[in-house]
Amino acid sequence: MLRTVAALVLLAQLAGPGAHALYFHIGETEKRCFIEEIPDETMVIGNYRTQLWDKQSESFLPSTPGLGMHVEVKDPDGKVVLSRQYGSEGRFTFTSHTPGEHQICLHSNSTRMALFAGGKLRVHLDIQVGEHTNNYPEIAAKDKLTELQLRARQLLDQVEQIQKEQNYQRYREERFRMTSESTNQRVLWWSIAQTIILILTGIWQMRHLKSFFEAKKLV
Repeated sequence: MLRTVAALVLLAQLAGPGAHALYFHIGETEKRCFIEEIPDETMVIGNYRTQLWDKQSESFLPSTPGLGMHVEVKDPDGKVVLSRQYGSEGRFTFTSHTPGEHQICLHSNSTRMALFAGGKLRVHLDIQVGEHTNNYPEIAAKDKLTELQLRARQLLDQVEQIQKEQNYQRYREERFRMTSESTNQRVLWWSIAQTIILILTGIWQMRHLKSFFEAKKLV
């Protein structure tokens, strides 16, 4: 049992980060997109809030409720997974069904920003992937879990996410191998075609020279 728990802890420590927090500035109707590599059947939660530039205080202040933000998510095949209009702050959720790079885009469709904020808008974005989307205090209170049971639940969720990440890496390696084999095969056929063209050109030149010498009665 101790070995199993130790192995789970080690795997959990080796797991990559699944939460990203940042902020960025956008102009009126400007779209800002981010690429997130996500395994299949993985939940993603994004929380955002916006701030408008205040000229008097020369600082960013909380946005007015009337400011709208549009969120659009596309999967690796270019299919729209989520496209929805939100307010000045909100929370969006989606589940990936195809492993690979997902495109998450945000933009404001409000014209009030140009009038009251001088065109400056700051967006705070927090993206959580996999087990990081779970609210463990809420789960512990709902299921009446002890601290040890809750920790075991967290480790199991992390191990499950690691397995998804490993499957995704194997998927990427398989695609890379197929691409490499296809490229090598094309290079091989191109080399064969070049060799054949070179041989045919040499044969044609020899026949042409032979005909030329025979016409000049040199041979």
